[in-house]
This record gives sequence, C-alpha cells and structure tokens, in this order.
Amino acid sequence: MLGRTACCGLRGTVAATCVTARPVPQRSSPPRIVSIRSVSSYCVRCGAHPIMLRMNAEPERVGDPISDDGGKPGRGVYWLPNLLTTGTLFGGFYAIVAAINGNFSHAGTAVFAAMIFDGLDGRVARWTNTQSEFGKEYDSLCDMVAFGLAPAILMYQWGVERIADYGRFWARFGWLAAFFYAVAAGLRLARFNSRTATSDKRYFEGLPSPSAAATVAGFIWLVSEVEVSGLFRLVLAFMVSILAGGLMVSKFSYWSGKELNLRGRLPWVYALVIPLIYVLASLAPQLSLAPQLLLGFFGLYALSGPALWLFRKIFKKRRVSNSAHPSH
Repeated sequence: MLGRTACCGLRGTVAATCVTARPVPQRSSPPRIVSIRSVSSYCVRCGAHPIMLRMNAEPERVGDPISDDGGKPGRGVYWLPNLLTTGTLFGGFYAIVAAINGNFSHAGTAVFAAMIFDGLDGRVARWTNTQSEFGKEYDSLCDMVAFGLAPAILMYQWGVERIADYGRFWARFGWLAAFFYAVAAGLRLARFNSRTATSDKRYFEGLPSPSAAATVAGFIWLVSEVEVSGLFRLVLAFMVSILAGGLMVSKFSYWSGKELNLRGRLPWVYALVIPLIYVLASLAPQLSLAPQLLLGFFGLYALSGPALWLFRKIFKKRRVSNSAHPSH
C-alpha cells in the first residue's frame, strides 16, 4: 500500500509529481511512469526534484493506532480491551496455580471469572471501535491459557493421583485425556481464527472453548466438594474432558447469540427471567449451588449441539419422506 508522500499519493502505478515542481515546456518524450515498488525516483514533470515512495509492510488495519502524521500505524495498543483480555489470562493463570495447590473450588471460580473477561473484551472493542489485529492474536493466546491449559491441568491435578491407584494404565489414560482436551482447545481456536470471515455469525462451528472449559471446571468444582471413589466414577470424570474436547473440534452448530439486540425490547414474558437470574445469583453462594448451576447451564449448552443436529436430521428425513409420498 502506498503511503502518503510529497507527491500525489495515488495507489497503484502512478505518474508521480512533486509539489514544488513548476510548469516546464512539453517534451517530446512521454512522461516516465514511476511504479509504487520503486523506493526513490525523480519527478516526471521537472526531472530534478527527488521524490520518495513509501510502502507499508502490511495493509492498514481497521482499529490500529494511527500516528499523528497520518502515516503508518503507531506502535501503541488500545489499553481498554487489552486490559480485559489480560484479565482472561490472569484468571487462567490463577486457576492453574490454585489447581496445583489443590484448591479446586478457587480454580473453578477463576475459570468462570476468565469467561466474564473474555466476553467483555470483544464487545468493548466493538463498542469503542478499537479492534486490532494485535488484540485478536492476544485474545487467542489468552484463551488458550485460560480455556485450554487451565481446565486440562485442573482435570489432571484432581484425577490422575486418584486414578493412578488402579494401575499404570489408568494413570496414563488420565493424563492423555487431559492432554487431548488441551489439543482440542488449540485446534478449536485455530479453526475459529482461520474461518472468522466466512463463518455464519449466528452459529459457532463446534463447542466454544469457554463453554467447554466451564463444563470441565464446573464438574471438577462439583466433585471436589464430595468424595468420589471407585474406578468407574473416575473414568466417567475423565470422559467429561474427552467429550468436551471432542465437541470443540466437531462440526456441530452452537447458537452464538450475536444477533441479539441488547438495545431492543423484550416481551413481558421474557422479562420475568431477569429477576429470576438475580434470585438464583443471590441464593447460589448461600446454598452452595454455584457449581451445580454453572455445570447444568453449560452442560446443557454443550449437549445442545448434538441435539440440534439430531433434530435437523429427523426433520429433514420426515420432510423428504412426505415429499416422496404426498398425501392425496
């Protein structure tokens, strides 16, 4: 992309002229054409004044900080959305530390706190028109830590020590299940970044990594408060992480909720949900219902993808059958 120069500043292959050139008699030879790939040349009108054609290494990106002279993007970053993204990274890091120390309830809480920051940074960037490629890449790296590594380490720290009592095979099964979840989260994030421009905004392809992390963290948070024994129960716990990882890399469609208009109006029936949310939020800490509610909500959301796929298959089969055998 051609940056601003002392000449016309047009894009593509241009006949460059300088602003200080004065009219000169017409010459028989045609004017020289200066390509934008040239670094320096001379004005085609006067043939004396040197001009510089500056090219940016990358195209200008919407939302990147612009320098005062209107030239190439500056070296700074937008602090508000990246501050929220750093909160996502902090939640994931704290969850890892808490899991290593054996405090699984605090680790689960930190994962859910990271989800809140992750849900805010993108919206704040869009509301304030501060999107940038830096923020996009930084958000992906923080998501990998908070929703990929943190739940995997949380599952490993909680279950491998218990399941290792049943033999070396089951110990390897435990850490491989945790590793599978981490790999699936990385693949899910890479696929999301590579298909952002072409994907349907109404649906996610595969279970989003924050929802998968909430399912795993909520399950560990719940079972850490009760005594879990027996090989079958431990294997079932690790199967939760395997299932969450498989749903992340699947092609099941999950409702994104991006088409909701937060400034729009709601029917009165749906408005009753608002006080219900406040009631549950106030009673959850007192009745220790936080892990049950969070696991139930995100667990149902994780199962909604296969359920929606099955519903579409059944509905499509019935529609094809009715079209093949129309009623008289």
